[in-house]
Amino acid sequence: MRSKFDNQLYELNDKLVQMGQLIEKNIQEAIDALVKGNVEKAKRIMACDEEVDKLQREIENICFGLLIQQQPVAKDLRAITAAMKMVTDMERIGDHAADISEMVEFLAGHTAQTNLDLIHQMASESTVMLIHSIDAFTGKNQTLAEDVISHDDVVDALFVQVKEELITLIAKDNDSGEVHLDMLMIAKYLERIADHATNIAEWVLYALDDRR
Repeated sequence: MRSKFDNQLYELNDKLVQMGQLIEKNIQEAIDALVKGNVEKAKRIMACDEEVDKLQREIENICFGLLIQQQPVAKDLRAITAAMKMVTDMERIGDHAADISEMVEFLAGHTAQTNLDLIHQMASESTVMLIHSIDAFTGKNQTLAEDVISHDDVVDALFVQVKEELITLIAKDNDSGEVHLDMLMIAKYLERIADHATNIAEWVLYALDDRR
């Protein structure tokens, strides 16, 4: 019985990694579509959000199966509970990747007006946080989870830089104000992605806390 339970836990971990990799890919491609003004790529990413939702349902079904069919001990129950909470944050990260892609059509041909280096950096830092938070769960790595949580300050600082830069650009060129506001919204989506990755890492710490 325990062997079957462990196999289902391995399947759960595999699905979480698969979902994380898909979301990471979607974020990176959304930023690439933004930079290149590639509307077709952006539409493909939006369509891919359905695959993210499908993985969420599969993970939740595995979790429910583990709870109903098995008799998890305390540490397993914490891990299953954490996974169910984590997958909600992961699905929201996927939504934000789709949100960024949706804005590509509006911004096509206008991104040259904005320095995208900081946006690139925010996307890179946020996706690293996402993958590391999932790795912390599957590897039961408390230190890695704590590193993800502390790294949120890096993304927050980048967001402040982006905001200040865009406010300056709006003041200089009112005609392009809408474009800059849209870019600020994209930066906000990336900041929220980092926040969700932080939430995931906090659930990892919950799963690993044997004092509960």
